[in-house]
Amino acid sequence: MARRMTRPARRTPGGPDAPGPTEHDRWTHDRSTHGPWTHDRTWAGDARSAAGCAALLFGLLLVLDAATGRLDARGALLWLGLGALLFAVLTPPRVRARPGVLVSRGPLRRRTVRLDDLVAVRRSDGIAPRLVLRDSSGGQVVLDPDVLVANPPLWRLVEDGARASAERGSLLCGATALRRIAERVEHDTAEGVFKASGLQ
Repeated sequence: MARRMTRPARRTPGGPDAPGPTEHDRWTHDRSTHGPWTHDRTWAGDARSAAGCAALLFGLLLVLDAATGRLDARGALLWLGLGALLFAVLTPPRVRARPGVLVSRGPLRRRTVRLDDLVAVRRSDGIAPRLVLRDSSGGQVVLDPDVLVANPPLWRLVEDGARASAERGSLLCGATALRRIAERVEHDTAEGVFKASGLQ
């Protein structure tokens, strides 16, 4: 009796036997979909300044204790804690963004907002002006407007996201606040060009 030849089943690329995506595939897809992160380039300098102020306060308190003869380990630990608290207060949140996402990471909390799904952009003026961005899912980021002015690449990501949100109809308020930042970015950029060219 002739033996019937059987062929192995052909696996389709999307079939159940197909291997799942590797870690490299997922990383490549994420990178191509969202793009690389853009960071606040002024944060490192601000953090160093905060560390310097905290160290100066700690040193002065130690010198005062030593001058009055009250320097001991307990007091030194207390002043060290006070210096660490000052550093935490003075260090601004670290801001980074990529297309569609803005992240602000502070010493205790990380906040994220979807730039392509914004519903409101508000500016609160005062001693320390702040820009508040809120998306439709409740995500909210509060940041210093000067961070965007000092980092045009970050500002462009926020501007592109706000434009996409407005086109989708989700962004209902914030045009005035965004326009003021855009004017400052354009002014500082033009001023930098004039200084570089020797015209100012």
